[in-house]
Amino acid sequence: MSVGTTKGRDFHRLTPAWNIAFHSVAFIFAFLCVFPFLFVTIISFTDETTLARNGYQLFPEKWSFEAYSYLFKAGDQLLRSYGVTIAVTIIGTIIGVACTALFAYAISRHSFKYRNFFAFFAFFTMLFNGGLVPSYIVVTQLLGLKDSIWALILPLAVNAFYIMILRTFFSTMVPDAIIESGKIDGAGEFGIFFKLVLPLSLPGLATIGLFSTLGYWNDWFNALLYINDPNLVPLQSMLMRIENSMQFIMQNSQSISAGVLQSMPQDTSRMAMVVLATGPIVFAYPFFQRYFIQGLTVGAVKE
Repeated sequence: MSVGTTKGRDFHRLTPAWNIAFHSVAFIFAFLCVFPFLFVTIISFTDETTLARNGYQLFPEKWSFEAYSYLFKAGDQLLRSYGVTIAVTIIGTIIGVACTALFAYAISRHSFKYRNFFAFFAFFTMLFNGGLVPSYIVVTQLLGLKDSIWALILPLAVNAFYIMILRTFFSTMVPDAIIESGKIDGAGEFGIFFKLVLPLSLPGLATIGLFSTLGYWNDWFNALLYINDPNLVPLQSMLMRIENSMQFIMQNSQSISAGVLQSMPQDTSRMAMVVLATGPIVFAYPFFQRYFIQGLTVGAVKE
């Protein structure tokens, strides 16, 4: 190996000082992203009286589980709402990613005769929609999904924006040479899609899957419209109902006994709701992270 080559390689290496500087910047940025959630968690474990007297503190004077005790008084209802939300999120994400991938792959292929028509059909719904009343009529009367778990899944199953994202991914990241090689080997359209296209599209599918997961997990509006059965109330909707009940009690404090008002941790319970609603979904990010990293190398195919 020549001396010039060795010097060239050493030139591209970071010095220890720059390495420490870059790691420090990355650590500070990551800490700023995580700190708000950590601070909310600390507040949720703060005593309500201490919070009212001293305000928000990173190290509270007195710790308390009063907020979580107040929320967990719902007991079985809280666990049931968690189960409904988890089921809706898993089933909805699988259905949503499958429908989105099939639709996006079809309109990404130049050999599909009606690709422009269906692409415009999906894009048009991003600009104009029927509105709330027609949607309610379709879901409740035409489909008969009132008080059904499918009323929480089907309205969010297909998103035109996700279709456009995945269509662009298929068009740019899946080489035509791979599809042609599958046709030469005698594979059909579904065989090419499931055996060749999907393995190359995991980063794009993971992105759409993460968006769908967050959408289903945070959805409360569909439950407000279509769900009256307490056994089918999802987590977000149940927490919203608890919040509304607390506000009603505070607004009518004159007719409520002082003991009830003192036993109700209003501010800390709001923070506890954030922790209960956000904490579980955080575990979904490590599952999708490796596919995002894999996406950095997608497209490095020589033809």
